[in-house]
Amino acid sequence: MKKRIPVIHVAVSIAVAASLALSGCDGVGPRSSGGSESINVLTINVPQMENLKKLTRKHFTAETGVRVNYTLLPENEARAKMNKEFSRQSGRYDVASVSAYEVPIYSKNHWLAPLDPYVKADPSFDQSDIFPNLTAALSGTDGKIYAEPFYGEGSFLMYRKDLFRKAGLTMPRNPTWTQVASLAAKVDGSNGAKGICLRGLPGWGQNLAPINTVVTTFGGTWYDMKWNAQLTAPEFKRAIRFYVNLVRKYGEANAARSGVLEIVDQFVQGNCAMMYDATSTAQTVEADGSTVKGKVGYVPAPHERTKKAGWLWTWAWGIHNASKKQKAAWKFISWASSKEYQKQIGDTLGWTLAPAGARKSLYANPAYQKAAAAWYRQEYAAVKNSADPKNPGVSPRPYAGTTFVGIPEFATLGTEVSQYLSSAIAGKQSVDAALKRSQKLAQAAAARYRTH
Repeated sequence: MKKRIPVIHVAVSIAVAASLALSGCDGVGPRSSGGSESINVLTINVPQMENLKKLTRKHFTAETGVRVNYTLLPENEARAKMNKEFSRQSGRYDVASVSAYEVPIYSKNHWLAPLDPYVKADPSFDQSDIFPNLTAALSGTDGKIYAEPFYGEGSFLMYRKDLFRKAGLTMPRNPTWTQVASLAAKVDGSNGAKGICLRGLPGWGQNLAPINTVVTTFGGTWYDMKWNAQLTAPEFKRAIRFYVNLVRKYGEANAARSGVLEIVDQFVQGNCAMMYDATSTAQTVEADGSTVKGKVGYVPAPHERTKKAGWLWTWAWGIHNASKKQKAAWKFISWASSKEYQKQIGDTLGWTLAPAGARKSLYANPAYQKAAAAWYRQEYAAVKNSADPKNPGVSPRPYAGTTFVGIPEFATLGTEVSQYLSSAIAGKQSVDAALKRSQKLAQAAAARYRTH
């Protein structure tokens, strides 16, 4: 069965599905000499970026004369190279794909160039069309914009309408996690499907993405306002026990080794009655060849103590502060994040492949509405109404982020904690033991913040 691989928030596993590094201007080799200006772009290697690369020469270079030399790498390799190049301010790359995690850190260190002057001088870019919460997530503490979104995503709950009808069940319009657990128990085994598919694979962008939204809506936080770790606090423990029990009782087989790609595959094959994950996965769920196409309902991310939950994520374009070609770099960004580019993708490759979750106007476009009829309304609501990254829960916290802790140490800390939690999902250790070990790591990781 041929399926489209979704573009999804994941910090580890895309490397498994993506090919190795590709470089060159539209695949024609490294930077070449010539009269026209060229820029170097470093980006993650996922289908959306490959589509961008395909259209660059015809639509961007032909219009501006600016050639683009792409370096596409699996995500963790791209992050490592980006961290190295930007921290050194080498100027080797003019533009890079940065996420909501990097922008606050990079901007604070002056590794990114502020984009406000370019936005002001380029009214056709229409900054007001960008989802405001994405603009906020891509702004620094100084209030300046440091990146523009290529695409964004929220999260929602997907469920099999046919299986629910067969079992006489009704999905609430705005479910709580308690209700989801009850439904999972009742629908589990229907037509051989498990009750719910959830990520269990280690990785701060894998299992911690959904787990952190559960922690937040259950009232937990990684740190209190004095940077004391809170992973063994009652709210955090309750959230982790809930998630682990839910996936162990009603989740997919081998859940501890299942990342986003694996659970989407299980869902489209009809092996799960529900799935909680990124809005971008709907492209695959509703693709030709999916056994569940047209059978799926979409509702907001489950909540518990908060009024709303879910995540907000984006891959965006930032300009290397050391770049000598910042004007040309902005020309690229203003095209790659534009309404015009969305139309070019829609007209050539199909509207379901247009980068979604970044611009409000896409959801008013009749062509996109028709192509994404099954999910576009819920996708729009999920991105627009996602939890506030700066204040997503009921407990005050000194950091920003819905699926991550916005400090440089989290890339290592989150990966290590995710391994302990995956071990608990596999039944190799108790939740209490996993959190006790995680608490020590979290406390050590924030030591320098407690000294100020």
